[in-house]
Amino acid sequence: MTLLLSASLIVLGCAQAPLDKGGSEVGPVTESDEPETRKRARIRLELASNYFEQGQTNVALDEIKQSIAADPTYTKAYVLRGLVFMQMNENRLAEESFQRAIQLNPRDPDALHNYGWFVCQQGKHAQAIDLFSRALASPVYGGQAKTLRAKGVCEIRMGQLAEAEGSLSRSYELDPADPFTAYNLATLLFRRGEDTRAQFIIRRLNNTELANAETLWLGIKVERRLRNTAAMEQLAQQLSRRFAQSPQWGFYQRGAFNE
Repeated sequence: MTLLLSASLIVLGCAQAPLDKGGSEVGPVTESDEPETRKRARIRLELASNYFEQGQTNVALDEIKQSIAADPTYTKAYVLRGLVFMQMNENRLAEESFQRAIQLNPRDPDALHNYGWFVCQQGKHAQAIDLFSRALASPVYGGQAKTLRAKGVCEIRMGQLAEAEGSLSRSYELDPADPFTAYNLATLLFRRGEDTRAQFIIRRLNNTELANAETLWLGIKVERRLRNTAAMEQLAQQLSRRFAQSPQWGFYQRGAFNE
């Protein structure tokens, strides 16, 4: 059983998170007291973020370069540069950017979160958990749910399933509408034999427009193990109608419920 769907999309979720307007833990800087250099850097970085979201990585890097030129101490610029390089599989440059961001502000939770996810992807799980924990320690951090989600996925990769369940459950409490958290948590609960809890979460997700072949397939397996034949067949009909070309529909047709 894998978590490839939500684990891969977590990176996009982090990358596309809106940039804050300030860049410190003491609260947003207002227009009246924002230095001119920071204002220019922020505007350039907002442009860079938009280009990155559109997949224009080279243009985004040019704007980030201009942002750093305007204010070399702007932590957010280095975080976004790290995300762009991460997307481009330029791992050395990504790591250098994240490390520079943390050098500038060792307590910046966004920098800690994104660097944590980067090193988790590199298999440095213990380092990742430390970085996530440091991000979560920030009393003003608004991204607790996404960091708990990333921490939970990393803990699964370490084989720390009880810890992962705690992280993902807390993330789900904070943001029950997040489909990636819901899918990961339901998958983990199913893996641990907690079928009724898994059923509640995956049913809730499959009753939204965010349902896809993987969530429906997980729902089918949960209902099958709970011997809910009618619910299983209803989900199978949806899978056939909406995702007839998916590997999951092939699994169902072959009765390959362990794939």
